[in-house]
Amino acid sequence: MSVDLNLLPLFLAVSDERNFRAAADRLGVTRSAVSQGIRRLEDAFGAALVMRTTRSVRLTEAGERLRDALAQPFSDIEAALEAVAADRSPRGVLRVAVTSIAERFLSGPLIASFAAEHPGVTLDVTVTDDEIDIVAAGFDAGVRLGDAIDQDMVAIPITGDQRETVVAAPAYLAKHGTPAHPRELLRHRCIGWRPAPNAAPYRWEFSENGAPLEVDVEPRITTNDLRLMLRVALAGGGITFATEETFRPYVEAGQLVPLLDDFLPAFTGFFLYFPQRRNVAPKLRALIEHLRRAS
Repeated sequence: MSVDLNLLPLFLAVSDERNFRAAADRLGVTRSAVSQGIRRLEDAFGAALVMRTTRSVRLTEAGERLRDALAQPFSDIEAALEAVAADRSPRGVLRVAVTSIAERFLSGPLIASFAAEHPGVTLDVTVTDDEIDIVAAGFDAGVRLGDAIDQDMVAIPITGDQRETVVAAPAYLAKHGTPAHPRELLRHRCIGWRPAPNAAPYRWEFSENGAPLEVDVEPRITTNDLRLMLRVALAGGGITFATEETFRPYVEAGQLVPLLDDFLPAFTGFFLYFPQRRNVAPKLRALIEHLRRAS
């Protein structure tokens, strides 16, 4: 037997109202749609379900049996829907893909405070610099630089504009000198970063007098691990390049010295991004609101 399940709520409305017009008004459809729906249902069951008169409708014996059989399941469904609608507290696993250079998101305090505020949410953070489709990969959201996000995504800023910084340890500069212009980097030992083993090294971008300055820095040391890049620089291994936030604690401590600031323009910062949906899940909305308060 093949029954259109969409007709069952229509039948229950008729059984409650005992009137086609009242049932139609309740469901927001026409009287003829109700009549045709009941007829289709009767054809599917091969039995009359209602007895029609000019003023009212009453159920047949088969109709009574169908109503009794449907009453509890539909009551359970309504209760479940009401429970879901009433409980909008954030819960469940929230999977986020984050680029390794999003220092502020990955610094620790932001994630720790979110976890303390929302105990019902399990936060699963994957640090990756691969260009992935977060929807196909099963992530709820991602964190990347704004210019790397597809236009069909919703993007919410979590930082202001960013700047890159060129740094080196005092010991390296004392031994090899301090470059005064980006082109002088070609004579220095530079430490580069690549987002993935098969990707090209991250490009060192400079500007001069408001225009891009082309300098083809060829790192003598390259890694896909920001921590290794940082450790080598701290050890006096050479000059390196990343966002200000990556180096700020070490610059403030005097362990690294910023260089060439006048040649490093600001660029669009980091965003939390996710696919457009009519209803954002409470767990994701909680993260959005948390980031907005922290910004």
